[in-house]
Amino acid sequence: MKKSALFHRYILTFIMMMIAAMMLFPIVVTFTNSLMTELEIGHNYGLIGKMTNIEAGEKDEYINLKLIPDWLTLQQYMKVLLENTTYMKMFWNSVAMVVPIIAGQVFIASLAAYAFAKFRFRGRDKLFVIYIMTMLMPFQVTLVPNYIILEKLGLINSTASIILPGIFGAFGVFMLRQFMLHIPYSYIEAGKIDGAGHLRIFIQVIVPLIQPGLAALVVLLFVDYWNMVEQPLIFLEDASKQPLSLYLSRINEGARGVSFAASVIYMAPMVFLFIYAESYFIEGVQLSGIKG
Repeated sequence: MKKSALFHRYILTFIMMMIAAMMLFPIVVTFTNSLMTELEIGHNYGLIGKMTNIEAGEKDEYINLKLIPDWLTLQQYMKVLLENTTYMKMFWNSVAMVVPIIAGQVFIASLAAYAFAKFRFRGRDKLFVIYIMTMLMPFQVTLVPNYIILEKLGLINSTASIILPGIFGAFGVFMLRQFMLHIPYSYIEAGKIDGAGHLRIFIQVIVPLIQPGLAALVVLLFVDYWNMVEQPLIFLEDASKQPLSLYLSRINEGARGVSFAASVIYMAPMVFLFIYAESYFIEGVQLSGIKG
């Protein structure tokens, strides 16, 4: 390799490392501050803009941002998990919404994607384009008709108002359909020769081949719906039914340190899920054709 090419690679690597460090810095700060005492956190963040420089006779406005705690403690996690029962209730509210949405959308989207990718019928591609157009519309555009429909069905202020629209999202169909296009049609023809119907072909042939795509879809759906704000804010009038994503902004009232521990616990499921499905996720995104 030429020296110039090697130098450019080193420069590119350094730039990417700096970008990665900038992205990880807020996460590192959140985690390390969650291990601090409430007194130390109050000292670091509670007097922003109030520190007085006696020698200069001027006010210095700064934040004492620390990455290493003076004393390691788990008291913030104890407050969140044991003392603050509302946090865990909201946590399970999120789980009760996100898990059915993911399970339902994966099931329905995989069947619909199989039909769009491997069934041959008149107007298939045009119907798929119309179907995908719903994915391009932002939530604000469909907010009013969705609210009217849910109100007519009597689902406002119930978890069904969040779960049902999420199950029938178009993104999963688009992603899995793109993934299934890479599967040769000869596999399906071979199954038909053996006497298998479409349901058996789908379960025994297609599903094992699209496992990376399913894993990638699960990760993307989990991140999307775990962090949802607009839907529960509008459709759930009762605050006790709202997910953790809404409650997280109010949890630091009266206790700054608790917010750091709560944020770490909030991020943990997403981090663990991505680590567990990392290889499948990367392969699924690459083969689905949705990479940037």
